[in-house]
Amino acid sequence: MHKVLVLGAGRVAAPLVKYLLNHSISVTLADADYQHALMMLDGHPLGNPFRFDVTDEVMLNSLVGSHDLVVSLLPFAFHPLVAKACLQVRRSLVTTSYVKSEMEDLDAEARRAGVLLLNEMGLDPGIDHMSAMRIIHQVESEGGTITVFNSFCGALPAPEAANNPFGYKFSWSPKGVLLAGNSDARFLSNGREVIITAEDLFKNPLKVDFPGVGGLEVYPNRDSISYIDVYGLKDVQSLMRGTFRYPGWCELIDTMKRLNLFSDLQVDFSGLSFAEMTAQVAGIPEKEQYNRMLAEKLRIPEDSSVIKAFGWLGLFDSIPVGRGIDSPFEVVSDLMLERMELLPHERDMVVMQHLFDAVYPDGQRKIITSRLLDFGIPDGDTSIARTVALPAAIAVRLILEGKITLTGVHRPVCAELYNPVLDELITLGIAFREDYQNIV
Repeated sequence: MHKVLVLGAGRVAAPLVKYLLNHSISVTLADADYQHALMMLDGHPLGNPFRFDVTDEVMLNSLVGSHDLVVSLLPFAFHPLVAKACLQVRRSLVTTSYVKSEMEDLDAEARRAGVLLLNEMGLDPGIDHMSAMRIIHQVESEGGTITVFNSFCGALPAPEAANNPFGYKFSWSPKGVLLAGNSDARFLSNGREVIITAEDLFKNPLKVDFPGVGGLEVYPNRDSISYIDVYGLKDVQSLMRGTFRYPGWCELIDTMKRLNLFSDLQVDFSGLSFAEMTAQVAGIPEKEQYNRMLAEKLRIPEDSSVIKAFGWLGLFDSIPVGRGIDSPFEVVSDLMLERMELLPHERDMVVMQHLFDAVYPDGQRKIITSRLLDFGIPDGDTSIARTVALPAAIAVRLILEGKITLTGVHRPVCAELYNPVLDELITLGIAFREDYQNIV
């Protein structure tokens, strides 16, 4: 019987654990919170909870050596440490995180050891790579080239659960959601490099109508141009990766950034109410009518959607902040999580769309649109948990069965990885719908 070590029992671990147990694979679920790991395993005879301290390298090395394969669902900063432990005892590793330079540097050593360090086996990154590469390779096999590629993804509340002014609820790491908006964006448009600073990231979102959902906004993700090499798109003229949100999110987040509400500077909030904190951070006079003063500063109506959203969030409340020295980002992000967490009975939703413009030697041109729409299960697994965890779980099984034989550091952009994983995801209800439009 195969034994798998899963490090981390966070929000997305449950579907992976259940999948492996259902395929008669023994799972040691190691987490700092032993009781949480115990609860997630739910008494399964092949499940073994373990109290784990990632900083204890002796413990880590011992755990890795006593299992056939390791899955790391820890924060990405710990992956190189886990990978090095895997290399020492020749065990393969699967993560759902982006490949960082520290991981890439282990490629040659992993090949020499005959070990696979497979990363980006989640949703975004993960399913986005696999579904895109399947189409890219199909077009190339027909002699075509991709000149335009846009890839957008979002983890959102289902329409009926998008019932707050932000149109958003947290179904995964809340800090990660907000921190992702603090990076510059870089993409390719008609052969020209475009850079959008973090300051301007949310100012001019694209508008997309997604079938079955309706109108959505898109803001660009970090460095899209690096994916020219990842996907082998040497002839591409336009390429952008972006994030889906409901309308209104971008305006609200842009306003909060302009008002320094996401600043990481340390401020003394002792004795302040949320309204006084907002006034101090945003630079408005500390008077009773905070909403009116803020509206005047922003030069927008007092009854605008922005001011109403701020009021709903509690930024004008007289309730004490209850913090000493802290950053506005920590205070406001905690407040957002408190007011905007997805409830167990509510559904979340994953939306993903790829758009390709493909040209062929005979002059034919096709617009190819590939879409994924997936919903969570009320009082069950969220869609974000399923779409992040199941690709990794399927890859684990395939590696253990000897059906994936790659070595070195990889992401799922080759057919040996994406074909069997995408095919099984279809059987689990996670499937793309594709539309091909011939352009004369």
